[in-house]
Amino acid sequence: MIDKIRIKEYFWKSIRNILEDLSMNETLSVIKNRRSIRDFKPEQIKGSELEVILEAGMYAPSSGGHQPWHFTVIQNKKVIGEISEAIKAVYREMPIPFLQKIGKERPHLFYNALPVIVISGDQNSLSPDIDCALAGENMLIAAESLNIGSVWVSGFPQLANTEAGKQIIKALNIPEGYKPIYSIALGYKAAENPKAGARRENLVNYIT
Repeated sequence: MIDKIRIKEYFWKSIRNILEDLSMNETLSVIKNRRSIRDFKPEQIKGSELEVILEAGMYAPSSGGHQPWHFTVIQNKKVIGEISEAIKAVYREMPIPFLQKIGKERPHLFYNALPVIVISGDQNSLSPDIDCALAGENMLIAAESLNIGSVWVSGFPQLANTEAGKQIIKALNIPEGYKPIYSIALGYKAAENPKAGARRENLVNYIT
């Protein structure tokens, strides 16, 4: 009985050691430490850093290998501010209290970040929304690996259906047949990453 207990204790100790070793993996550490940043320093990130982040997005998986994304990098603070105000105006008119509150109370939808990357999807592809989300996640993780802050911002799909939105999309030179789906605000962090909230439990089941 004692030997069985010792074997069991040794087994679980070995499992814990393996998990601790895995948790030290750099990629896993970056994924677990990344948080949405909403406080940025005023300067733009370096061009070399931006290119690395964009390239990471291009290496995302996509349905049928179609790579249906297009990235628009906005480095003009005035343009970003105008887009922020346009989206907030749309939010204020939507029948969703949460979005109405954002439209009325949030000073800047992109938190004065520089730059903002708009991710548009080819509407003739198999699953542009999903593929563009995967590209966006790659960029978020790449940014964190460089200690660059990032936050995922929605609003472009709602904006695209308005006259003001159509004019903005035209001014951004988004290709014909592509629809803006998401956007990412990037910048140097003005504060440390916030602590991660507790992860929800009972989200996995195993079929053996």
